[in-house]
Amino acid sequence: MTFPTAFAELALDPTLRAGLDALEYTTLTAIQAQALPAILQGRDLIAQAPTGSGKTAAFGLGLLHAIDAGSLRTQALVLCPTRELADQVGKQLRKLATGIANLKLSVLCGGIPLAPQLASLAHAPHVVVGTPGRVLELVQKDALDLRGVRTLVLDEADRMLDMGFEEPIRALVKRTPKERQSLLFSATFPDSIRSLATAMLREPLEVSVDGGAQPATIAAHFFDAEPARRAPQLAALLLEFRPDSAVVFCNMRRDTEEVVGSLAHYGFTALALHGDMEQRDREEVLVRFANRSCTVLVASDVAARGLDIDDIGAVINYELPTDADTYLHRVGRTGRAGRKGLALSLVAASERNRASLIEERQGQPIRFERIDALAGKPSGVPQAAMATLRIDAGRTDKLRPGDIVGALTGDAGLHKDSIGKIDVFATRSYVAIARNHARHALAQLRAGKIKGRKFRVSLL
Repeated sequence: MTFPTAFAELALDPTLRAGLDALEYTTLTAIQAQALPAILQGRDLIAQAPTGSGKTAAFGLGLLHAIDAGSLRTQALVLCPTRELADQVGKQLRKLATGIANLKLSVLCGGIPLAPQLASLAHAPHVVVGTPGRVLELVQKDALDLRGVRTLVLDEADRMLDMGFEEPIRALVKRTPKERQSLLFSATFPDSIRSLATAMLREPLEVSVDGGAQPATIAAHFFDAEPARRAPQLAALLLEFRPDSAVVFCNMRRDTEEVVGSLAHYGFTALALHGDMEQRDREEVLVRFANRSCTVLVASDVAARGLDIDDIGAVINYELPTDADTYLHRVGRTGRAGRKGLALSLVAASERNRASLIEERQGQPIRFERIDALAGKPSGVPQAAMATLRIDAGRTDKLRPGDIVGALTGDAGLHKDSIGKIDVFATRSYVAIARNHARHALAQLRAGKIKGRKFRVSLL
């Protein structure tokens, strides 16, 4: 079968061209080439696609293509396992929908107050992106009507089931029309996914993008780990390879905080990300890692599901996961978009059977290397290039990124090159500043005004 290679070959609604141009999308990824033609024809789909494969644009273009912006009903529902992933999906859909006038999209997730979400549903959004529990709660309160849904998407369905969302998902499916289009995306296809697909999909097309081996752009190294000295070995790896950014995966939540403490002892800028954190703290960690104020993120697998950063220098397995799929999912976060990636794994003798599973899955032998644990505090530990200022004001205060840039380059006197990524949330904003200018910027913003008003500013 011949697949299209460019978006221009697809019979997309003309309003979507603006979004494709804004994102500079011209060439289709493998999952987009295989899935989009069928999606545009209205077929149900079950797709195996790893993180970073371009699946969001695949289902996003499909559901937006079917939207009638003149009809004030909820027509598309996208369910995600975590708030972070839902936020990322929502942002990309908004960009793709740039050319669609008056399109309303709402992100509805747990972990934040219910009242603002209830208020936002006074006028039905065309597209809803959210986590199953919160979406079901709003449906049960009669705040959200799903009877007009044309497209239902389950994104990272395997993780949603792992997190206990099967019952809410099935309850939501029953609230949508039977004649809807259903699109299911999953990194793996366990029996539970097959069962769910049978219940909700009609004669689906099955599409699979090979995630059975790590991309050739990823250099993988495996090191003999000493269980009692794993933390100083990790620090040694970071010093040896010196990645600009690294995600360290731990199998146990409690290990994330311990590893961060150890890395801080050696002088690294590290932050933990795990499921027991408050939502605001999780958001701040993700912001700081994405804007290069933090060089090392230490995360559990579930907590990292919303991490969507294209340019991660290295993925490090503090210990190997128990299955090959999880390993491939982890390391697939580096080496994206044609860049060279780096995967480093510490493997104790008791984990050699896990390494054998990876070896078998990839069809190539694993060679173990040696890394000596650090004996003391090292010199020359790489520091984060940026630091983050938090401003206690956001979209509800009509604050925009341009306002923050204006304040920093105006009275604060910073050059625009010293200003990095800016993230504006509902009630707070974050701006990355070159580390050597951060305290000056903090003092100037505290002394001055943004958009003619004084706001509380702090250095994280």
